[in-house]
This record gives sequence, structure tokens and C-alpha cells, in this order.
Amino acid sequence: MKASEIQALLDEPACTHNTKEKSGCAKPKPGATAGGCSFDGAQIALLPIADVAHIVHGPIACAGSSWDNRGTRSSGVTLYKIGMTTDLSETDVVMGRGEKRLFHAIKQAIDSYSPKAVFIYNTCVTALIGDDVGAVCKAATERWGTPVVPVDAAGFYGTKNLGNRLAGEAMFKHVIGTAEPAPVVPRADGLPTYDVNLIGEYNIAGEFWHVAPLFDELGLRILCTLSGDSRFHEVQTMHRAKVNMVVCAKALLNVARKMQDTYGQPFFEGSFYGVQDVSNALRDFARLIGDPDLIARTEAVIAREEAKAHAALEPWRARLKDKRVLLYTGGVKSWSIVSALQDLGMKVVATGTKKSTEEDKARIRELMGEDTKMIDDGSPKARRQPEGTVVDLSRVQGRHPDRWRTQSLHGAQGTDPLPRHQSGA
Repeated sequence: MKASEIQALLDEPACTHNTKEKSGCAKPKPGATAGGCSFDGAQIALLPIADVAHIVHGPIACAGSSWDNRGTRSSGVTLYKIGMTTDLSETDVVMGRGEKRLFHAIKQAIDSYSPKAVFIYNTCVTALIGDDVGAVCKAATERWGTPVVPVDAAGFYGTKNLGNRLAGEAMFKHVIGTAEPAPVVPRADGLPTYDVNLIGEYNIAGEFWHVAPLFDELGLRILCTLSGDSRFHEVQTMHRAKVNMVVCAKALLNVARKMQDTYGQPFFEGSFYGVQDVSNALRDFARLIGDPDLIARTEAVIAREEAKAHAALEPWRARLKDKRVLLYTGGVKSWSIVSALQDLGMKVVATGTKKSTEEDKARIRELMGEDTKMIDDGSPKARRQPEGTVVDLSRVQGRHPDRWRTQSLHGAQGTDPLPRHQSGA
């Protein structure tokens, strides 16, 4: 990929912090490796597309070190859980066999699994030796008739967040708008159905299945959740939605902005963490669609569900009220989970902002006050006990081993999730 194309992705017009002299996202600093590389970001952004064969073109460590580390769930097909790689060796590099191995790997994946599509992830080694991944993908598509999509996101291009955007760029360029959705099935109650998309929703641990029934009740058909529990055909039909919701703004905001510019689809940023955030998301869908009856029905559903949620949370509030929490997640969760913890009466005294945008930080201040403590240091010491801060519980996201660390609050037991549900599977 050309340097000018990478710079164009970094310079995202939909980010309000682009109005500053320092446009786009910050360049990585030497030694700041904890956030992952561009390849890692692209892979985790697209891997939840369940009926696609995901092939990592490069040495085996690129796939082995990062495969399926996000814990996304699928309601059906599980092809995405099979790790595939061309496993390039030193001899392959020296002898120039990379493109040939990739072509045969695509054939093997299609013959063995009959995927709806094949995604090819470029890596540092194959980018450095000059393998023409795009040409191989085009030739394979013509040979076998299965869409083969290049995802050019070599690790040295930049950060994990850039990789997210590169993945979104690949979807917008090669996939979105290449098929039409199934006709709308009339509802038994006669209410209209509106098509919507969720961009940057990854269905981690099946969390979105708890929210999906509300969309069904309101007549909101989810064409695609890019990319949690999604299918290749759903991504192809995203251009027909009425409204897009951006759940993880840092990752795929470029997709929402280009969908708005190209197809006239309005979008908003929101979250499904916390009672108030879920209510606000449903309100924003109804507001942008503009149907007065939908707006009224949405308010009725919100009032009913908020009453049920507050009643269910009351026993937990009695136990957790005023407990002090250190939240280290980064990105959109640096503020979205704050709302959920506040629903339980807990006080978030500090939050991590390692991958947070200026918009994320503004929302943190809105929720927690101007004097809130923000942690940009990813070291274990900074996460566990910030200087001058006493906490009862710390929540650390993702790959950190101390995901939930209790310091003076003991005995809290986890509960099984609610029954899972998938809208429009």
C-alpha cells in the first residue's frame, strides 16, 4: 500500500480532532508495542465474519500469535475459528514462492470448506518481498468463482487502530454494495420494517444477543453487524440500510463516513453498555429514521425495559454502591462501560485511554467530571494502582491477565448469561 493511501486513512474527516493542527491519529511511539500492529487490527476487525475462510499470508507466527483472541461468538457457522496460513518459510522467501503458495492455499481452502468468500491478510514479510496479493486474489476469483478479497494491512504500516481502518477500507472497496438483501417479510402485526447496520459491533462473548430482541420488537431489521456474528452476504448488502450505528468509533468510523457520502446513510455513535446508553441508541435510530409511530413505540419500549432493568439491578446496587473502580480498557469502552458501572452505583475513579480518541475523552469528562484521572500508561503498575488512588475493584480489558482484580471487594460471583438470541440470522 502506498504511503499516501495510509495517510489518507489516518486523516479521517469524521473525527472532530482532525480540526486541530495535528490531523488524524497519532503516530506510534518507539517502544509502544502493547496495542498490536496493523495486521492484528485488520484481522480482529474482520475475523468474526463467520462463513469466510480467513487466510494469513506469511510466516506461521503471524496467525498463531493472534488468532481468535477476541472471543466473538457465532450463532451458526464456525468456519472463522479455523486458523489458516500459508506458513511461509525462509526457503519460500528466498526462492520467491510466496504467490504460488498463496494461490494453492486459496484452492485448498475452497476445496476443503466451500466458504462464501476468502479473505487474504497481507503481513510484514510478504509486503517486504513484494508479493502481489491483489493480483493473486483476482486470479483466484476468476479461476474458482469464489470472491477472494485482499486485506492489505502489513504489520509495519502502523498501529492496530490503523489496521481496523484498513480492514474497513477493504470491505468498502471490495464487498459492500455487491449484492442485494432478501426481501422484507411482512410482519404479523402490520408494522413497517426498517433496515439498519451496526458498524464496529463484534458480539464479544455473545453480548449483542441480549440487545437484539429489542430491535426485532421495534421492526428494525439488522442487515449487518460489521463484523460480530455476521455473514459475507450481509456485509455485501450494507448499502441498503436506512441508518448506521457506529459502536466502536476508533475502528471503523471511515466505513460509516464513506457510507454516508456514497449512499446517503446517516450515522451516529453509540454504545450498548449501560441502561441509559441502550435507551439512547434506540432513540437515535428512531430519530434518524423519522417515523413518528416508531418514535412513540420506541419510547414505550424504553420505559418498560428501563423499569425492568432497574428492578433487576437493585439487589446488586445494595452490595456495590459507592465501590471505587479502576477501569482500564481503552477505546470506546473507556467511557461506555463507565455508564454501566454507574448504573450499579459504583464510582469509576480512573479510566484507561490508551486507544481513546479526543471524542472518547470528552465523553469521559462528561460522565465522570473534568477532574477525572485518565491513564495512558499501559504498564501493569499503572493499571493496578494509580498513584494517589484507592480502588476496590479494577477491570482490565482483553489480553491482560488481570482482567478483573479485586483489592478489597471479595465474594462476587459471576452469573450465566441470558438466553442467546440473534436478530435476522
